[in-house]
Amino acid sequence: MKKKINNLIGFLIVSIIGGLIAQQLVWPWLLKTSFFAQYKKEETPIHITEEKKIYIEENTALEEVVEKVEKSVIGVKSITKQSKVLEGSGLIITSDGLAITLAELVPQGSDFSFYVDGELTSYQILKRDLDNNLALIKLGKENLNTLSFIEENKIKLGKRVFLFGLIFQEKGKRTKVINEGIIRSLEEDKIKTSLLEGRNLSGSPLFDVRGNVLGLNKINEEGRVVTIPINKIKDFTGF
Repeated sequence: MKKKINNLIGFLIVSIIGGLIAQQLVWPWLLKTSFFAQYKKEETPIHITEEKKIYIEENTALEEVVEKVEKSVIGVKSITKQSKVLEGSGLIITSDGLAITLAELVPQGSDFSFYVDGELTSYQILKRDLDNNLALIKLGKENLNTLSFIEENKIKLGKRVFLFGLIFQEKGKRTKVINEGIIRSLEEDKIKTSLLEGRNLSGSPLFDVRGNVLGLNKINEEGRVVTIPINKIKDFTGF
């Protein structure tokens, strides 16, 4: 009986040593041959941590871009001859006070108010283009924040974009609003987006995720955001 136990222990020891040798020396060598290479195990990639990291980085980047663009967006408020109140936004385009908004927000004969960084400022309306719905204003402030216009060849279908605008509240307070979506279609005179908004965000600029300006937004009757593209703005301003 004792002999059988010793033989069993010896067999187990030999088996363990043989297994270690096979795992460390024989099997790696066999995997290098053409026949066994097909059975080589590949490490399965783990994506969960990476996806979370990308998601956090994108959100952080968007927050930083919003902080970058908000000081270049102005508030626009007009009271027409018929006592109709028009509210919306606009965009500063030069540091010495040139700004653009929609012509529909500043009809002739109205009383106007323009707000820069929350403060009421003096102004002069330089010109209107009713066909393209654009107006150029000279604000009574300098050393203002400006942003870059996007290169036209980088405006593509499916591009992630966001608008930033100001909504007027009671007692002169203004609420900052952001809405994010994509470009749904492109035409020579307009960009259609997936965004839905109220009319009080007319004139808000449209940006890419780097803070470059794509154009100024109109809100159609269905509440969809349609953008006057940057090429129209360049033609109008002469930039």
